[in-house]
Amino acid sequence: MQTFEQFFDSAWYILGDRLKEFEKEYAAFNKVASCIGVSNGLDALHIALKALGIGIGDEVIVPSNTYIATLLAVSYVGATPILVEPDIQTYNIDPKKIEAAITAKTKAIMPVHLYGQACRMDTIMAIAKKHGLFVIEDNAQAQGAAYKEKITGSWGHINGTSFYPGKNLGALGDAGAVTTNDEALAKKITALRNYGSEKKYYNEVIGFNMRLDECQAAFLSVKLKHLQEWTQQRKQIAAWYNEALKEINDLILPTVTNDATHVYHLYVIRTSRRDELQKYLQENGISTLIHYPVPPHLQKAYNHLGFKKGDFPIAEEIADTCLSLPLWIGMKLIDVEFVAETIHKYFKN
Repeated sequence: MQTFEQFFDSAWYILGDRLKEFEKEYAAFNKVASCIGVSNGLDALHIALKALGIGIGDEVIVPSNTYIATLLAVSYVGATPILVEPDIQTYNIDPKKIEAAITAKTKAIMPVHLYGQACRMDTIMAIAKKHGLFVIEDNAQAQGAAYKEKITGSWGHINGTSFYPGKNLGALGDAGAVTTNDEALAKKITALRNYGSEKKYYNEVIGFNMRLDECQAAFLSVKLKHLQEWTQQRKQIAAWYNEALKEINDLILPTVTNDATHVYHLYVIRTSRRDELQKYLQENGISTLIHYPVPPHLQKAYNHLGFKKGDFPIAEEIADTCLSLPLWIGMKLIDVEFVAETIHKYFKN
């Protein structure tokens, strides 16, 4: 309430001190030179691609099992998303499959730190350097995760994140940010998000209205101070689940790769009996979600790419078997035990 009153009494609601303060704080948290607040995570990826000059005729490599926003950002600039299958163990893009997808039209790789686990960024960056490509991290689900002790959102040339309310660092509405260590790109993004203007009423380029407003920035500043504590809670809850569910044979639990950390935006299990299990849990008062039931190549929105069922079997297998169990800040061991006991009962029956 105090934060809202201070914001309201300031009578400055767009591009003010609260946004500057949050941008500085998040840049420090993310160990980057610059953070530029924008309207949401999709806009963060869109404007990042725009700042890099990626457009019509270009190709951008993305995971085949990501949320559709990753592809939409590529489509918004007129480029073509090129799908690469994930590692079935981690659900992140498989670096071993990236080079085969690179063509003369490829301009960038957009790895997604899915469900909260960091991608193998050293390998991805090496591939990008070898082929002269940009890297744009989609860090919407992994704020605070790291690979080889380097935090996600600080590896790529320019990166996007989301502060959608359900994220690990969530606003009270739509919000997002771009992070980068490139001063020239940061300056370009700052202008692009505000109608292409560095000085009011003077427009250097054709830009967008993609600003993070003062109110959300103020709330995010408050919540950012608790993010590390909340991340530890998420890890503890995941550890409770791992212990409670480890003896169920027909259940695949999350796997964390060597040198990566996982901040458990989602705790995702897999089973061939997913639909039946989900129904049983719902009947016993436990809500779950599927992230995501339809892979991008089978979405009607991307029919024009010409894909059919079977073209990306790993993405399809994940979509057919994954289930996100309840996980929230403040969740107690007794809550996890109830979910786990109900799952055990299902498989015993």
